[in-house]
Amino acid sequence: MKARLWITLVAAVVLVAVAVGYTLHSARRVTATGAALTLDARALLFRAPDGRVTARSPDGQVTTGDRACDRFSAAAGTGLCLVATPGAVPTTTGIVLDGHLRETRRLQLPGIPSRAQVSPTGRFLSWTTFTTGDSYAASGTFSTATGILDARTGTFVVNIENLQLYVDGERYHAPDINVWGVTFAADDNTFYATLASRGRTYLVRGDFAEWSARTVRENVECPSLSPDGGRLAFKKRVGTGWRLYVLDLSTMAEHPLAESAEVDDQAVWFDDATVGYGRAGTVWTVPADGSGAPTRLVDGSSPAPHNGPNA
Repeated sequence: MKARLWITLVAAVVLVAVAVGYTLHSARRVTATGAALTLDARALLFRAPDGRVTARSPDGQVTTGDRACDRFSAAAGTGLCLVATPGAVPTTTGIVLDGHLRETRRLQLPGIPSRAQVSPTGRFLSWTTFTTGDSYAASGTFSTATGILDARTGTFVVNIENLQLYVDGERYHAPDINVWGVTFAADDNTFYATLASRGRTYLVRGDFAEWSARTVRENVECPSLSPDGGRLAFKKRVGTGWRLYVLDLSTMAEHPLAESAEVDDQAVWFDDATVGYGRAGTVWTVPADGSGAPTRLVDGSSPAPHNGPNA
């Protein structure tokens, strides 16, 4: 009887200890989440595996917020969070965020989230959604809607396919035009994007003030402009998949990056020497000059291009 009582008391003590330990662990976990998260230029911002916006400081401290996104981008204290709304006709909610991840504007968009981008100055925000199909993998079977918001003037374009398009210098019209993967220059006017039509894919250079875009070259998808404005990281179709490349805009010379695996993402620049991207649920970086090897950073996706650890 005494032995049984002693065992019961020991078990109770163990259970209490476990409960206290779990409570302390939970408390520590909670202190790393919530309102402390900001769009700090000294932190790497990304989307955690559970969808929540997360920051990793240069010393390795990780802070996870309460804001969950399906796609995310941030620059210059402005964020863009895309959230899918399932249904018979799927839609996307675009949420514009301030430096403390507070909502400043909400946009109702067609389709399923695919790409998000904020310009270096934070003035322009762009997104791409799939309105039919769910990937770029099967050419000709998908349709996209790409929009732009001018946060300064409030100008909101749901789909930029009404751009004045020029292919090889000639005004271009076609019923199957798709434009996606916008990237912005620092002048708050120039942008690059992908144009697909009639089985061909082009890089186009756009002028926001003129509302026009002209082809630069073929076989460039999801471009990302370097901070110095002189190069584009992009994905290039090689065989049946995509490889990451960098294009020098002054010479039109291109070279592959050291990532040998297929990457279906719009790459970002951490600085003029480093390209980042998401692959298989992990954020990676690789040297922009084609040397070295990929470096794993964190589990997650949607790394913010101008908020990297070297900012």
